[in-house]
Amino acid sequence: MEPANRRLIRPSLVEMKDQANTPNRRNTPTQKKPIPPEQTNAENFYYVKQMQAKTPMVFVLQDGETLEGVIEWYDKNCLKVHREGQPNLLIYKPSIKYMYKLTG
Repeated sequence: MEPANRRLIRPSLVEMKDQANTPNRRNTPTQKKPIPPEQTNAENFYYVKQMQAKTPMVFVLQDGETLEGVIEWYDKNCLKVHREGQPNLLIYKPSIKYMYKLTG
């Protein structure tokens, strides 16, 4: 088998300008991109998943304090964290800087 002679085909600069000047479907004002939903429920899905698995979590608060525990329940504004050997806590979501799964 002989290798086929292949030639690189490049569009000319004139063709590129023509493509840029012709309106396509995305840019037409009659067909707008749909507005994304207000809420994706990704946060709720994550909390439910961690609650069902009773995943030990680490919560890092805005002031740098870290807390460990399992998410017992949540609502729009706060999380209830169950801790072994320590009092359970109600943590307001705005006071949480970030959280992650406890490993090890």
